[in-house]
Amino acid sequence: MDVLRQVLVFMVAYMAYRIARGAVDDRVGAAAAFEHARRLIGVERSLGVFVEPHVQAWAVSKPVIIDAASWIYINAQFTVTISALVYLYLAHNRSFYFVRNMFAVAMALAVVGYLLLPTAPPRFFPEWGFTDSVSDMLGVSHDSVAANTLFNPYAAIPSMHVAFALMIAVPIARLAKHRITRVVWSLYPLLVTFVIVATANHFLTDALAGALTAALGASTAAWLAHARPAAWAFRPAPATS
Repeated sequence: MDVLRQVLVFMVAYMAYRIARGAVDDRVGAAAAFEHARRLIGVERSLGVFVEPHVQAWAVSKPVIIDAASWIYINAQFTVTISALVYLYLAHNRSFYFVRNMFAVAMALAVVGYLLLPTAPPRFFPEWGFTDSVSDMLGVSHDSVAANTLFNPYAAIPSMHVAFALMIAVPIARLAKHRITRVVWSLYPLLVTFVIVATANHFLTDALAGALTAALGASTAAWLAHARPAAWAFRPAPATS
């Protein structure tokens, strides 16, 4: 019964995401999303941090790297995240509920971000040299019906790939008993950040916003744990080398 309740929580969060997607996936929303992205590019250029075209150009010049990045992008959000959540539920159940609350809060914040600031991803700006590496690898456009059931085309801010990566990597690293496991999971969010930029699905600013979303989710989950410490508190395992 508890498993069904946890699945229901994530289903509700996903439905909210879909509603938010529908709210911006029209002509007005698309126009706003492209305008927000152009302003973001302008801000990054003025700060001298608009490195995304160079990162993707380097990755594209090495087919093995860009294909690996595209594959990771496809699987990180769902396959890796769901597998990690299942692992936490089965192996570290006492800490799972903190992670669940963190995800619920972060996803709610992301929905607000998508509604208030729809932003087109870099792949929609070929004039800056960006290409859609994921579509190129799969031979399927992001605009297809199948793709649209999984992805919000204007959900660049915040990057939930980065938020999800942090929200599973940090808890698992803290729960891990071995140093190598901790190191691998600690590097995972950095890998995902490279992937979202290399595949032209997010700007660096989106990654920063995703990290902030994860941090706010964690802070709120910690605050909620005061209400039910026996059920919602995070309990890291003692680490060994």
